[in-house]
Amino acid sequence: MKKLLYLFLLLFHQFFYAQSAKKNIPCYDLNTVLKVQPTTLYLPHLEASRSFKVKLLENASHVQKYINKGKFHTVKKKGKGYCVQKLDYSRAYLVSKAKTTLENIGAKFSKETKGQLFTVSSLTRTLEDQCRLRRVNSNASLGISSHNYGNSFDISYVRFNNVLKNNPKLEASLEKVLKHYADLGRIYYIKERQQSCFHVTVRNY
Repeated sequence: MKKLLYLFLLLFHQFFYAQSAKKNIPCYDLNTVLKVQPTTLYLPHLEASRSFKVKLLENASHVQKYINKGKFHTVKKKGKGYCVQKLDYSRAYLVSKAKTTLENIGAKFSKETKGQLFTVSSLTRTLEDQCRLRRVNSNASLGISSHNYGNSFDISYVRFNNVLKNNPKLEASLEKVLKHYADLGRIYYIKERQQSCFHVTVRNY
């Protein structure tokens, strides 16, 4: 009986240790991630992101470090002209200039559409968040994303006023606002067809 109990405890200990070790192993290989070359279109987004002096966010503790330093600021669930959807694979934080720019984009969109709301579908992501996202979305970036620096966000162009539905008129109004800020040199943006969103990166203007 004692031998069986000892064997059970030994097996339990080995299983627990294996699970604990597994949790501590990142679900991504940093060397592999760094080797992925960005497209010519995407390169300016990464260059803009790195100009904010935020190091590549690998995990939640890295995000918390910048929160503690006052570098990252909370994005409210709802503001003038925008709302943030439930975030499963990103975090509602941005650097100060990105947060202000998002609020300005929302306010201008609201003014031009007489109070309509667009939906922010993604904000700051760590490499771990990105890895989890790839498990459910094979289109998620394999390399470094500008989301990994706290100054990028995605805006859905198929969800307005919390309704998932194509709305060409509001989509055009949203892109008009984004083009305005791009022309001012404050943002870069890409229309992502597969994700049905505008990927927006705030420049360090």
